[in-house]
Amino acid sequence: MNKISIIIIPLIVLLVIVYGYKKKINIYDAFLAGAKEGLVSTFNIFPTLIAMVFAINIFLKSNFINFILGFLKPFFALLKIPLDILPMALLRPISGSSTLVIMNNLFTTFGPDSFVGRLSSILQGCTDTTFYVMSLYFGSVRILKTRYAIKVGLFADLCGIIAAFIIANLFF
Repeated sequence: MNKISIIIIPLIVLLVIVYGYKKKINIYDAFLAGAKEGLVSTFNIFPTLIAMVFAINIFLKSNFINFILGFLKPFFALLKIPLDILPMALLRPISGSSTLVIMNNLFTTFGPDSFVGRLSSILQGCTDTTFYVMSLYFGSVRILKTRYAIKVGLFADLCGIIAAFIIANLFF
């Protein structure tokens, strides 16, 4: 298997070159045009990514999560949902990287085979990074009016969070 993984990328590149040669395409010019288009896309996406990172840092540094957890603690204690998972559930629509760090910390603290570890894995799969997707994809094609997309995305995340809690409680 290791030999196949070493060979596969050069084989794909060779296949593209042979295909381009067979179709009589100037491969070098096509490569340069693609690289130029990639740089233009990068410059178009860059301002939205900077704005998103700035907004996430403001959200994280404001201790808003701790404020919300203080209100939700009695409700989740009644439902027997561990409070350690809530920062991950709250941050998942905002940042995938931060939730991976939280999940890694939960694995270190509780173990990957614990209820909290399994719940965090299910939560990671049931939700998406809505604000990242919105800023990246809508920003790259310069859609300014997102209309209902954020509401629908956050509702889908809420459904995913609820589904993750239900699935974890049913199976584990």
